[in-house]
Amino acid sequence: MSTRISTGAEQPAPAAVATREGGYNHQEILVIMSGLMLGMFLAALDQTIVTTALTRISEDFHHLNLYSWVVTSYLLTTTVTTPLYGKISDLFGRKAIFQFAIVLFLMGSALSGVSGSMLQLIIFRGIQGLGGGGLFSVALSIVGDVIPPSDRGRYQGYFGGVFGVASIVGPLIGGFLVDEASWRWVFYVNLPIGVVALAVINRVLHNDRRKSSAKIDVAGAVLSVGGVALLLVAVQSVGEYAKMTSLAEVTGPVGLVLIAAFVWWETRAPEPVLPLRLFRNGIFAVSSALSLITGAVMFGAIIFLPEYLQIVRGVSPTLSGLRLLALLVGLLFTSITSGRLISKLGRYKGYVVAGTALMSIGIYLMSFIEVNTPSLELYGMMLVVGAGLGLFMQTLVLAVQNSISWADMGVGTSAITFFRTMGGAIGAAVLGAVVLDQEKVLGHADAAKYGKVLGAAHAFTTAMDRAFLWSVPIAVVSFVLSFLLKEIKLRTSAGAPRPLTE
Repeated sequence: MSTRISTGAEQPAPAAVATREGGYNHQEILVIMSGLMLGMFLAALDQTIVTTALTRISEDFHHLNLYSWVVTSYLLTTTVTTPLYGKISDLFGRKAIFQFAIVLFLMGSALSGVSGSMLQLIIFRGIQGLGGGGLFSVALSIVGDVIPPSDRGRYQGYFGGVFGVASIVGPLIGGFLVDEASWRWVFYVNLPIGVVALAVINRVLHNDRRKSSAKIDVAGAVLSVGGVALLLVAVQSVGEYAKMTSLAEVTGPVGLVLIAAFVWWETRAPEPVLPLRLFRNGIFAVSSALSLITGAVMFGAIIFLPEYLQIVRGVSPTLSGLRLLALLVGLLFTSITSGRLISKLGRYKGYVVAGTALMSIGIYLMSFIEVNTPSLELYGMMLVVGAGLGLFMQTLVLAVQNSISWADMGVGTSAITFFRTMGGAIGAAVLGAVVLDQEKVLGHADAAKYGKVLGAAHAFTTAMDRAFLWSVPIAVVSFVLSFLLKEIKLRTSAGAPRPLTE
């Protein structure tokens, strides 16, 4: 079930040819990177910026029971569209698809800002996420087109830093805007940044139409979007109520059936959304698994720590965001440093091994957080986790881009982003369910022992520690998997094809 679309006379992609012949000078590359990083910053920022505004939004719309779907609708549409953007940009070119994603994201942002009800906001956040999925995957794919792997490490390091900065400062910016202006500015703030990114990309990036005749895998797209969406709805329902609700009992199995049908169909589709042959590439398979685990562990840390600081330490939303800076410092330093070293030395596996080890140690240390843990100890734990994430998060993208053919650059890159986002959505919901369940179990006993207020703080802290402890074996699996990552020589030209089975 495919739809054929004509894009004109078949000719080589100008961007690809220009890249291979050195068509972009260093100054142009820096300008392109600035536009791409602005786009990625927006997409990552909107995963977390709204968290500190949810209470105010719920009060304004009188729908406290729906507030979590303001976050979920964005994560859901971002996740399910990420691999689609990668494939479509492989078929029809990066520039136009990236610009389309920016425009769609800005449209969703503007509509979210003028929402008149909670239902409208949830729908408009979904539209925002439809654009956000392209901002992640296509941006990294463009990097793969423009810069050869041997030089890409230092640039990928900056992208890793941007993702970390946006994810961590999101609650800080959101809290400040809510306190000083209105929750609506959480969405309006995207507009000027997005317009600048759109102008930069339009001016500097070459047009790169790809094929004269290409097939869109409509059946694969429908099955993948439906399956992943229903599965995430089921996970979110479990996360909210800490038990299998009637909604999850229906959407979960149906989602799994659709995903199984998607896998079956992809073996037969002429232009599959996610070519299963990519998984025969060991580097791609290992990196996908590591990205899934990374997302689950990373988003758990980012979500629980601000709640701990607000509920237990009693700090404001703005200050809780500020105190996550230790995590950001660790991530920025190792992301940028490792990227430069990879470009200089030409080796990447060691950073993945060291990074997963540091992340595992940091998550284990976080399972010992107490109500009165000294701030310096808390910052030290965050620093370790951030340093671990920075060492390998973007390194995985580099490893995959170096191991696949140029024709699969978009779909391969977007798949890594997809698995990380999927892991984040699942991890946040499941670990959130653990915290909620443990709080209920511990609440009465701690209230009797410490008093109502202090008892609640103890119950939340202990529940959070147990969630982190549950994360430790998952993180350790990533450390073990990192040894299976094959290291191959970094290419010295952008776009040169490489056999998938290397």
